[in-house]
Amino acid sequence: MRSPADTKAIPHPIVWVPSLYFAMGIPFSLVIWVAGTMFKDLGHSDGQITVATASIGIMWSLKPLWAAFLDMYRTKRFWVLAMEFALTGLLILIALALPLPNYFQVIIAMMWVLAFCSSTQDITADGIYITSLEAKRQAAYIGIQGVFWNVGRLFAVAAVVWIAGNLQESHGYEPKAAWAWSLGLSAATMALLGVYHVFKLPQGSVGERAHSVGQAMRSFGETLVAFFQKEKIWGMLAFVFLFRSAEGLLLVEAPLFMQSSLEDGGLGLTLKEKGLIDGLFGTVATLIGGLLGGMFIARFGLKRTLFFMALCINVPNLCFVYLSQAVSPEAPLSFAVIKWLVVFEKFGYSFGFVANMLYMMQQMSPGKYHMTHYAFCTAIMNLVLVPLQMASGPMADHFGYKTFFIIVCFAAIPSLIAAWFAPFPRGDDQVAADTKGGRPDAAQTRAGN
Repeated sequence: MRSPADTKAIPHPIVWVPSLYFAMGIPFSLVIWVAGTMFKDLGHSDGQITVATASIGIMWSLKPLWAAFLDMYRTKRFWVLAMEFALTGLLILIALALPLPNYFQVIIAMMWVLAFCSSTQDITADGIYITSLEAKRQAAYIGIQGVFWNVGRLFAVAAVVWIAGNLQESHGYEPKAAWAWSLGLSAATMALLGVYHVFKLPQGSVGERAHSVGQAMRSFGETLVAFFQKEKIWGMLAFVFLFRSAEGLLLVEAPLFMQSSLEDGGLGLTLKEKGLIDGLFGTVATLIGGLLGGMFIARFGLKRTLFFMALCINVPNLCFVYLSQAVSPEAPLSFAVIKWLVVFEKFGYSFGFVANMLYMMQQMSPGKYHMTHYAFCTAIMNLVLVPLQMASGPMADHFGYKTFFIIVCFAAIPSLIAAWFAPFPRGDDQVAADTKGGRPDAAQTRAGN
C-alpha cells in the first residue's frame, strides 16, 4: 500500500531509470578501477595500490548494516540527491588534494567517505526503483539498469582515463594536473545528474518506518536469523564464497598489469590505449557476455549449466597467462592482440558471472525477506573479494606477473569445485513460481532498502 507521499504521478521510468543507474556506476568505478589507474600513473606500486583501494570496497559490502536506518528520516529521493551532491563535492576535493605532498593518504581517506556515500546512494536508488514500479515494469527495465550502470563504468574507465592520458600526451599537462581536470569532469557530471534528478526523480514509497533505532535493529536481526535458517544455507554460502576465487585476484591487478611498463613485465599501454581497451572494448564485451549468458541459462537452466558457467568465468584467465609470458621489452605485443585477448577475457567473465547472480536470486534469497536476503548475498559475495583484491598487488610485486597469473589459474580450482557441488534446495517449479509473483510486500521492500 502506498503512502500519501506516493500519490503524486510518477514520471515514466525511461525519464529517470537510465540516469539513476548511470549515476550509480560512476563513483563505484572511480574507486575500484580508475583510482588504481591514477595512482599507477603517479608512480605507486601495485601492492600499495591494491591494499589501499581494494579495502575501500568493503563499504559496498557493509551497506545492509545501515540500510534499515535510512527510511527513518526523510525520503529515498532526499538521500539519493544528498549523496549525489556529496559525491560531487568529494570529487572536487580529491582533485584539489592531488598537489599535496601526502596526497595519497588524503585521497584514500576521502575515498572511504566517497564509498560510503556511493553505497548509500545505491541503497536508496534501488529503493526508489522497487517501490515506484510495479512488478511488470520492474522486469521490463531490469536490463536498462544493468546497461546504464555499465555506461557509468564506461564513462569512468574509458572517458575519464582517456582524457587524463590525452591531456598528458597531446597537451603537455603534468600527470597530477591532467588527473585533476579529469576528476573535475566526473564532479561536473555528478552535479548535472543531481540537478536533473531534482526535477525528474520520484519520491519512492515510504511504507512503514521504524520509529526507533532499537526497532530497526530488531527488524534487521529478524531478517538475519531467517537468512541463516534457510535450507542448505552453508553449502550455498560456500558456493558464493568460492565461485569468484580467481576473479578476486584478477579484478584489480589485471588492469595494473596492462599499464605497467615493459621493463617491469607489463604490457606498457598508455592511458589512452588502456581507456580504449579496458574501458570501451572491455565494457562492450562485458555487456554482450552478460546478455548472452542470461539467454543461455534461460534456455538450458541454471542447474544444468552451472559448472560450464564456472569454466567460462575462469578459463579466459589463460589470456593473461599468455600476455604475461609473451610480452617483453624486446617484443612488445600489438594493440590488436592485447585488445582481442582482453575482450575475450571480459566476455567470458561476464558470460559466466550471470550464473552467480541468478543462483543468489533463485536459490538463496527467495522467501519472506527476498529483497533483504538478496542484499545479504551480494554483500557477502563482494566481501570475500576484498582480501583477494588486497593481496593481488603484493603477490604480483613479489612473484612477478608471469608467475602471478599462473597462480590465478590455480586459484580457479575452488570455483570449479564449488560449482560442481553447489546445492539446489529450490526446484524448477519453485523458481518458476517465484518469477510469476508480484511486487515485494511492504516488509520485504522496507528491509531491502
